[in-house]
Amino acid sequence: MHLNPYGEDPVNLAADLANRRPADVTELADRCRAAGVAPDGPVTPRDLARTGEVLDAWEKVVDASDEEERAGLLNRMLAAAAAYPRMTNHAGAGWHLHYRDEGQPLGDVLHALISVGTALHLAGRGMHRLRRCEVSECATIFADTTRTGRRRYCSHRCANRDAVRRHRARTASSD
Repeated sequence: MHLNPYGEDPVNLAADLANRRPADVTELADRCRAAGVAPDGPVTPRDLARTGEVLDAWEKVVDASDEEERAGLLNRMLAAAAAYPRMTNHAGAGWHLHYRDEGQPLGDVLHALISVGTALHLAGRGMHRLRRCEVSECATIFADTTRTGRRRYCSHRCANRDAVRRHRARTASSD
């Protein structure tokens, strides 16, 4: 996966994996490949467990109560995933930066990718641009990549649901 200056692809992969955790190693490998992350070797149960640990830590970043807490949690993830950046042209996909050592297991690759991608996203777009849907019964995580940075809902469906709820509340109170 190529990291753009805004970290959009890795942070969206993290949200996808966190919102619907992979059930087994095959699903983890398939979803990573679909997102552009090619495992260097076979995906193992350790990778699945490691990915779960990474997502648990990442969800704490998402749910942080303020920017300082969010930055502190993310800095701990970055420190634990530290590897020197390197130029690579694996699989002939073109030269790009990797923030990981060669030959790492997929769980560790995802740790580095999600940590760095989230840091790029938050630093480049704003610390508030990672959140859960505002509909109270929806816990879906999303990265706000809109131009204005005011996205509050994970989908149009949730936005519409909340608009209908607010409309009905206003109508009921005016009766």
